[in-house]
Amino acid sequence: MPKVVRFHETGGADVLKVEDLPLIEPGEGEVRLKVEAIGLNRAEVMFRRGQYLQNPELPSRLGYEAAGIIDAVGPGIGAIQIGGRVSTIPSFSMGKYGVYGESVIVPDSAVARYPDNLSAIEGAAIWMQYLTTFGALIEFGQLKKDDSVLITAASSSVGLAAIQITKAAGASAIATTRGADKKQFLLDAGADHVIVTDKEDLAESVIAITSGKGANIIFDPVAGPLLEKLADAAASGAIIFEYGALSPAPTIFPLFSTLAKGLTVRGYTLFEIVRDPEKLARGKKYVYDGLQSGALKPIIDRTFPLDAIAEAHQYMESNQQKGKIVVTV
Repeated sequence: MPKVVRFHETGGADVLKVEDLPLIEPGEGEVRLKVEAIGLNRAEVMFRRGQYLQNPELPSRLGYEAAGIIDAVGPGIGAIQIGGRVSTIPSFSMGKYGVYGESVIVPDSAVARYPDNLSAIEGAAIWMQYLTTFGALIEFGQLKKDDSVLITAASSSVGLAAIQITKAAGASAIATTRGADKKQFLLDAGADHVIVTDKEDLAESVIAITSGKGANIIFDPVAGPLLEKLADAAASGAIIFEYGALSPAPTIFPLFSTLAKGLTVRGYTLFEIVRDPEKLARGKKYVYDGLQSGALKPIIDRTFPLDAIAEAHQYMESNQQKGKIVVTV
């Protein structure tokens, strides 16, 4: 029987259990993957805690991203072939289709080929980070050459994807990190400027870097009190994308800065892209082409075996990582 990760109660990483469950056959419109690697995301930590957009029905699976080989298809499947080398696009319910396991079922619409120049570990680390960033910066933000993009939590996989996409567009990437230990890493990853927020004033630094103009696009998963500082760092007419809620503190709307500068503060999630077939098609092409050309390259921080899934979650919650955490199967 294949090993599958589930949790029977919400809470800390120790609620994750590796269990032996019967092999399942795919149903209508579904495919089964023999999993090779699993990419971890903050969304799964929040889901495990019971703090995500969806509430788990216990016992619950979890996980959005996996790379593997298709070994079975259900009725009604067209072009998808057994033996195909694919990874999963986060477009489904984690509780129903979670991909933490040796064998998983997902909707056929959620699998996509990834370039042959990528390993399975890299293939499990692409769609969440690059489609999330594509949607905000390219699809909705209309990123242009010479724009200044402020990227918070920049050492995360999505933050690093934002640096790469910003640079690919010819724009300027301003990254933030709380501690100085990640500054050189972010510069090496392509950031034009890095602001260490424990030592530097965020808004003052951005205004200085941009010669008084401020950032045109701000890409932030933190929210909370940080939003007011981001508004202070914004250019006139800028757009602030809030794509997460990592701060446990309340988020207060920066009314006066928003009025004075004509700002747009926009809530955003990946689901705006993956649930719209036309936007998803544009996003997939953009990411695939970027990966093939080398303009986009997933940065892997560390790998863990499946039996160490709780340790992998604890590592993610420690905020030490620089890039994607991947579990090998």
